[in-house]
Amino acid sequence: MSHTDDDHGTRRDFLYYATAGAGAVATGAAVWPLVNQMNPSADVLALASIRVDVGAVDPGTQITVLWQGKPVFIRARTEEEIAEARAVEVADLPDPDAFNENLGAVPATDENRALTEDGVWLVQMGVCTHLGCVPLGDGAGDFGGWFCPCHGSHYDTAGRIRKGPAPRNLPVPLASFVDETTIQLG
Repeated sequence: MSHTDDDHGTRRDFLYYATAGAGAVATGAAVWPLVNQMNPSADVLALASIRVDVGAVDPGTQITVLWQGKPVFIRARTEEEIAEARAVEVADLPDPDAFNENLGAVPATDENRALTEDGVWLVQMGVCTHLGCVPLGDGAGDFGGWFCPCHGSHYDTAGRIRKGPAPRNLPVPLASFVDETTIQLG
């Protein structure tokens, strides 16, 4: 093997590496826009977290807001509604375990479902867990909470399923008070 063959082998190796590197860069430049389009758009990111003014919500009433394309019930409960919800034995519920995005998997007690320690504020997704209908509120149903007229699911004053085909309680989203009258969802 001559000295010139070694030089050509080295040059050949360099050309292979340079070509492979240029191909990798070109492939990355072609694939990046395809991957980047899968990121959430600005309007979706804007809905990731919203703030809701609840200063005008009186005890015994609720408002419904749209968050991430779904209704959310925000209710200021009365002392009677709180007492009724806290008197229920969790073991007697069809869904005694619940998922609260603030707490994780927890028993479905009223204390675990309410946003505030005094139990006045209840925030939950307004989608029936049976087939995704929107339940009626303001004391509807057999248990004074929410009623889904589509298939007859009854929820109590804490949003727990009590009767009907719905398999789970109304989900509790991630929520917190940012000041005395503003709740942040997400």
